[in-house]
Order: sequence, then C-alpha cells, then structure tokens
Amino acid sequence: MAVKGASKGMTSEQVNNPLHGLTLANVVTRLVKHYGWDGVAQRININCFKSDPSVQSSLKFLRKTEWARDKVENLYISTFAKPSPPG
Repeated sequence: MAVKGASKGMTSEQVNNPLHGLTLANVVTRLVKHYGWDGVAQRININCFKSDPSVQSSLKFLRKTEWARDKVENLYISTFAKPSPPG
C-alpha cells in the first residue's frame, strides 16, 4: 500500500534532506528568529541581511542568487539539523 503524499520517485536523498518540505521563507524566518538580523549578517556577509533587512527583500535576492541561497541553507542545516545517530 502506498503512503499518501509520497511520490514514486522520492529518493533516500530527499528523505534525508533536512530542508525537504521547507520553503526559503521558512528557512530565513527561522534563522532570523534564532539569531536576529545582526546575527545572520555576522554569519553570512550579504547586504540583504545588513542594510534595512526584511524577509521579503532577502527572499527576492536569495531566489536570484544561488551562492547566497546555498550559504543560507548551509547555516540552517548547521544550526537546526539533528545529527544522525551513530551506528
């Protein structure tokens, strides 16, 4: 019996992806709640986090700029992803 909502093409890579199911807006919002704008700007040196920051303006820039989006996603993973259990 198939699990509702699971696609046939779902790989183990997607299942293990800590960002699976999260929107970029959720990622940015959670980082800002955790670190504040100043804290995010200290960790990722991008003007959209330093100069009059907002979620909306950050999303506009991050959606166009893959290297910046990668930095944000990596910070999210290093901050919130649970380590895999040993074994």
